[in-house]
Amino acid sequence: MPSRACSGLVAAGACALLASAGPALADEPVPEPVEWRLLHHESFDTQLDVDSTPWTLDPQGSASAWNVDAFDDDGEAWHSLSGPAFGEALSQFHVFRKQVAFGENAWLTAEVAAQDKDRDGAPDSQPGLRRVVLDNGENAARIREPSWDAGVLIRPTQALPPLYRVEVTLRGLSFGGMRNGSLRYAGKYNGYSPRPCRTSYPWTFRGALPGKGRCEYPKVANQNGFYYLAVLDHAASVHGNPGIHLRRKVIMDGYNSVAPWSKDNGVCNPATGAIKGMEDSNLNAVNAAFLRGDRFRPENNNVSNEYYFTTECGSFSGDQAWGPQQEYHDILSAVELQPELLPRASYTFAVERDTTGYTVEMSGPFRHIGRTTLRYHHDFVEDGRPIWHYNQTAQEYDGRFDRSLSHTGPTGSYLTEHAWPAGSAYPDFFIIGDPHLNYYEGSAVVDDIRLFVPAQ
Repeated sequence: MPSRACSGLVAAGACALLASAGPALADEPVPEPVEWRLLHHESFDTQLDVDSTPWTLDPQGSASAWNVDAFDDDGEAWHSLSGPAFGEALSQFHVFRKQVAFGENAWLTAEVAAQDKDRDGAPDSQPGLRRVVLDNGENAARIREPSWDAGVLIRPTQALPPLYRVEVTLRGLSFGGMRNGSLRYAGKYNGYSPRPCRTSYPWTFRGALPGKGRCEYPKVANQNGFYYLAVLDHAASVHGNPGIHLRRKVIMDGYNSVAPWSKDNGVCNPATGAIKGMEDSNLNAVNAAFLRGDRFRPENNNVSNEYYFTTECGSFSGDQAWGPQQEYHDILSAVELQPELLPRASYTFAVERDTTGYTVEMSGPFRHIGRTTLRYHHDFVEDGRPIWHYNQTAQEYDGRFDRSLSHTGPTGSYLTEHAWPAGSAYPDFFIIGDPHLNYYEGSAVVDDIRLFVPAQ
């Protein structure tokens, strides 16, 4: 449902500092909005130390500072699904990392990771985060990821407060998608430089592929993307692609894909309210999704929540079909960016958590509709449909959506006995960037990361 404070397509800048004051039932008046108070602001006016920080070899295992759960890089689940093949694949490379706090009172952290495939003691590429000066003299930060086998993201150092608004400004984007109607530009294809063996090795949603080497895994250059702003349930770092799919609450990202399974994805035209096919888009669409806590994606081996999309073309679950002939399904993008306009123009992405649920917001010069703000709200539980792991504390949730999840692989299986048990709690952490260690390549320029809390 739309935000109670502001809904759908609104004038740019409107609702910029508003939050819902409390829950509202259908027969109750809309509560008066309250203002946010700025708590932190990173404008990148001081030098960053990320690129100069030495690399650290990730030891893997439970002792690693980057260990998460059974679906971690070397997690128990992958070994159970694919047996010795997974351990053998992991032994073929090392992962080097950086974790660097920065900003006022070190409120932000940069997470950087890269593979060392030849195991020579140094990462194969040099991803990073550095301050840059735009043509207009303003400072910003460039996320730089010159190779797909690496990742860079920005997250808060500490968990977000119970109620908040976080926002980021995008000033540059080169993570694939079309430019002037073509996927080929600047000597690249969909943002990828020409290289051999650009594959998703060694992680798939079913573990490793027995008997398959790096070059025999699925190729990745037909898929590129970037997380403009998302909220996860832990202090995220860069990992193999599948694991993050079980940790997301709310996302606004780009998935610039020409893979075969993307041909039936839909893109909303906010100007007309009509859904069109991905082939009629510029492949720079924004997916604004609330992750369902009651449905999971069997095509991803249940290592992924189902999506719930709210757009100017309607609201749909990813397991439904939409369009004039119900010809589209899986992903419904809300709007298309125009990267050619950057950095003269900019886009702002924001997520709010109030006492009722989450709101996503996008502002900027979008394709078809020009400069506009799009804003959508979803209650923590709406029409029986919960946002995954919405509870920051155990007191906010009674266990009603707990279930087991079965995962099968080439040589075995794994059971997640309790996906969301009573007594659990999941802090909110946002991410900006690319959290995948085996997908995506490019660069982006971000600025003005702000965190707000209620004024009273």
